[in-house]
Amino acid sequence: MRKYILAGILLLVLPLSLLAQADRHEVRAGNRKFRKGDFKAAEIDYRKAVLKDTASVAGQYDLASSLYRQEDYASAAQALAAIKEAAPATPHAADYFYNAGDVALQQKDYKAAVEAFMQSLLLRPEDLDAKENYLYAKKMLENEQQNGGGGQDNQDQDQDQNQDQNQDQQNQDQNQQNQDQQQDQGGSQPQESKISPQQAQQMIQAIQAKEKETQDKVNKEKAALLKSRQREKNW
Repeated sequence: MRKYILAGILLLVLPLSLLAQADRHEVRAGNRKFRKGDFKAAEIDYRKAVLKDTASVAGQYDLASSLYRQEDYASAAQALAAIKEAAPATPHAADYFYNAGDVALQQKDYKAAVEAFMQSLLLRPEDLDAKENYLYAKKMLENEQQNGGGGQDNQDQDQDQNQDQNQDQQNQDQNQQNQDQQQDQGGSQPQESKISPQQAQQMIQAIQAKEKETQDKVNKEKAALLKSRQREKNW
């Protein structure tokens, strides 16, 4: 997400009404631990701040940061959702939407990621990182829609396809075995070599499966590159 130094300066630029909250001690303690890389300890302090004030923008925002660093993306999304009404009214609205987009990307919720990065760009059009992530999320959403959806549906589809391929392979092996047996029984008499329609269909399916495997590999490499950039830079 956005540079993690934001967690350290967040309280310095928020409105005075927020600075007066009772959670400021815990938030500052969490910020010190966050800067040292102790994200679990920082999370504990931020949770204490949220317990004191469930509407704490600073507490929830920084809690999401610590959870993201621990790769607990579902909980990070919940922390950001808790301040979805208040955060856009703060000076850090662009960062809030950017971070929300990052979390959505990690959860492969590309529709939510596109919407969040769009909001961030509306507030800060010059942000090149937000633009790159927006374009990436938009492309992934288009791919998902072209493939008929994503998530569990795609997993089920892949599983069914793998089962069909395994069954086809078994049928092909059985056919080959039958042909070998027939050749052994018929002695050395030559037999006509002919590809059946079923075998031709199996060959086409095998080629299509290989193409899909290659495309999935390319998408995973792109996602890994994006994820690396997020961890180094965005938070």
